[in-house]
Amino acid sequence: MNQLIDLRRYTDSRGTPTLVFVDMQQEYIAAPRGLALPKAVDALVKCRIALDYARNVGLPVAFVRWVGRSPFFNPATPFSRWIEGFGPLSTDMVFERGQPSCYASPQFTEVMNNAGGYFVLAGFAGEVACLSTAVDAFHRGHRMTFLSDASASHALGDVSAHDAHQTVSKLVTLYADVIETETWVATASLRPNRGGYDGSWITRPI
Repeated sequence: MNQLIDLRRYTDSRGTPTLVFVDMQQEYIAAPRGLALPKAVDALVKCRIALDYARNVGLPVAFVRWVGRSPFFNPATPFSRWIEGFGPLSTDMVFERGQPSCYASPQFTEVMNNAGGYFVLAGFAGEVACLSTAVDAFHRGHRMTFLSDASASHALGDVSAHDAHQTVSKLVTLYADVIETETWVATASLRPNRGGYDGSWITRPI
């Protein structure tokens, strides 16, 4: 037998975030290329935790990637491909854009508008895509949570990559919530189900 779907939860799922990964592309780990991030490996460990959690509880997952006509993120090179282990499944959403903010993709903007504008962001690079997406989300009245340790930034002049990312994370707090990955997972796991967050509205065998 199957339980009945709770249609109230199914039709009012505004409390359910979309987990968004931005620019999980080889360009950011392909040292010594110019955009390779020294802290990318550490950030990927946290990205894996977030992705595994989202898959486990049934959160929607989206991947947003940069596609450009330049030596970087050129679709004709292997460096624009997904980082191994972080490619989308057939059930995930995939968006492309040619400007820093995720909102540069009209399809991403449309999906966020229709989904209630609540998403959790991880990926690269903090000082470009993540910061600009946070600003855009704020101006649209959307709610964004930034997983600061599931991201990394480039050095800025004489400011180290580590210090630059710390500064970027503080700047993002002006526009969005900032939290570490494992704290987000722990908090989300304890949160009471509101609108299907824990996936309990899905029909389950009994």
